[in-house]
Amino acid sequence: MRKDIEIPEVKDVYVAAVLDFNEDHKTNDWNAYIINDSAEAIETVLIITQGYDDKDMTAPLRHTIKMVPAKGYARIEYLENSVLRLNNFFTITYFQGTKMYDKRFELPANSVLKDNTVQLPVMTKEGVLAR
Repeated sequence: MRKDIEIPEVKDVYVAAVLDFNEDHKTNDWNAYIINDSAEAIETVLIITQGYDDKDMTAPLRHTIKMVPAKGYARIEYLENSVLRLNNFFTITYFQGTKMYDKRFELPANSVLKDNTVQLPVMTKEGVLAR
């Protein structure tokens, strides 16, 4: 029965940490985004985020995004500086067309740094891509 389950490969969907200016607090803050670089919208996006290392673990956070348009993006969450020292995981599940996709993205511990930023697909900003 398991051999009959098709799990399609996730393509053109990314998670990235982006350094944004917070107008309210006048600070530069890291935020996690989901980026859809495909030609079709993704829908019912379910996201579970969690950070951990050998000693510490954050509580899992759950997010839902109704739809991310084709060639679009959406903010997932603010990344507090104290969690950037942890391995941060983003488990993303979504529908595209009639198929369900699932992938786990990782931002390794201490990798979210301005020196590690690259030009992001779709967004006009630089950020650290999760792998």
